[in-house]
Amino acid sequence: MNSNDYLERARQQLGLVHIYCGDGKGKTTAATGLAVRAKGLGLNVLFVQFLKSGNSSELGALRKLDIEVVSGQPTGKFVFQMNPEEKAVSRAFNQQRLVEVAKRSRQGLDLLILDEILGALSTGMVDEEDLVSFLKSKPDHLEVVLTGRDPSDQLLACADYVSEITMVKHPYESSKTPARPGIEY
Repeated sequence: MNSNDYLERARQQLGLVHIYCGDGKGKTTAATGLAVRAKGLGLNVLFVQFLKSGNSSELGALRKLDIEVVSGQPTGKFVFQMNPEEKAVSRAFNQQRLVEVAKRSRQGLDLLILDEILGALSTGMVDEEDLVSFLKSKPDHLEVVLTGRDPSDQLLACADYVSEITMVKHPYESSKTPARPGIEY
């Protein structure tokens, strides 16, 4: 079997939903690894971040591999630090990002990663019903990954894979070691 046949056969097996969740370090890292694996086969990958500033170290590597990345926020603050006006701007921004991603999903993508979408849901920056509606109406061949903490029962029901990453020990908890570039972000 030639490589084009192998790629097309692989594309025919796509279409599942993954959730990488939990309080441990490594959800985005797992999604990044899957993006690299998929791109290595020749699949079309879109890596979209919610609630992140766009300066995470993995994004540079993904771009070098010609994986399209969408990231960045209208404010550099965590949601809990935002005033009501900033929250409204961030909510509109993230809702629009989800709408745009839904449109893009119909344009030849094989793998779509929605990094920290669960955090956007839990902070009210994205409506869960909109995400569930997207998952139920996505192209049949589109593989989708959701990352973050505390997925709802409704999202768990939409998923084919659920991997929970549990923190057993983290240096921030014991010694207040701050997040380090290249390691935590």
